[in-house]
Amino acid sequence: MSTLFSPLKLRELTIPNRAWMAPMCQYQADPTGPQAGVVNDWHLGHLFARAAGGLGLILLEATAVAPEGRITPGCLGLWNETQARALTRVTRFLEEHDVVPAIQLAHSGRKGSASAPWLGGGPVAPEQGGWDTVAPSAVAYGNFPTPHELSVDEIQRLVGDFAAAARRALDAGFKVVEVHGAHGFLINSFLSPHSNHRTDAYGGSFERRARFALEVVDAVRAVWPDELPVFFRTSATDWLAAENPADNRQGWTGDDTVRLAKELLAHGVDLLDVSSGGVAHDARITTGPGYQVPYAAAVRAQTDMPVGAVGLITEAEQAEEILASGKADAVLLGRELLRDPHWAHRAAGRLGAAARWPESYGYAV
Repeated sequence: MSTLFSPLKLRELTIPNRAWMAPMCQYQADPTGPQAGVVNDWHLGHLFARAAGGLGLILLEATAVAPEGRITPGCLGLWNETQARALTRVTRFLEEHDVVPAIQLAHSGRKGSASAPWLGGGPVAPEQGGWDTVAPSAVAYGNFPTPHELSVDEIQRLVGDFAAAARRALDAGFKVVEVHGAHGFLINSFLSPHSNHRTDAYGGSFERRARFALEVVDAVRAVWPDELPVFFRTSATDWLAAENPADNRQGWTGDDTVRLAKELLAHGVDLLDVSSGGVAHDARITTGPGYQVPYAAAVRAQTDMPVGAVGLITEAEQAEEILASGKADAVLLGRELLRDPHWAHRAAGRLGAAARWPESYGYAV
């Protein structure tokens, strides 16, 4: 039997297989007006094509909990009911095709108000449709403007924004919610000493830097049903001194991630989605096939937290080995699914597993 195509049960939710789609921003939503942040025909076509591809779970792209939490003006949002109602069409279609609908809730922090990658990805000024960004400390990301340092009251309002967005996600029909704590965005920038220079209850020690992340998780878990899982995406390392001794800047490490995983588990998180990087714009990241898998494996070996592995996982046999050897409980694919929406069907064929083809595609089997 193939481990990749075996079910995974988290709480009372059974996910039919362990080949999942990672969140991938499309930057295609309307930037302003009543349809700002609302899924449109592009998103539906993109998601529906992959729902027909045999995956067990699809995680929607980073979805902002507040307007200023978008990465770009074209990002999805879940700060109002119009956005939530539009997402019901997505969740209904995914469930009709035996795919678990999941959504990633996010706040971009100091990396927000950016242009789309094909427009350069640089900062967008407020007079051009951008906005003033926020962060734990007034420390700029690369050539982006210096963000506003959040007050404690503002931090608490953001915790409430995550909870409100989680309620809307539940009403829209999602079965899994993921808190985005990676890639240098707001929660990750609180966790990392590279970007968090605070001296109050939200900065300094590991416990204080982790406080915002845990408060968000608690707020989301409080509104999410006990029978359904909550995920957390983390950047396992900042790729600073711990990975590159020549770079003496202090950053988040793999050991920190293991420590955080234990805390998240105690606060009701059911799976850690393990990525890396994003806090330092000039960090030297060493990539290669499965380059982030060792960080997921470390969490799984040293804690009771189930983990998802992501990052240059492209081959069926590679994915199977990651799972069968106990390095992770699921694999999340990103760019590979942009290239091949039917990767899971092809992988099932290579591994001798039963592929879940839509009835209308029977001619191709």
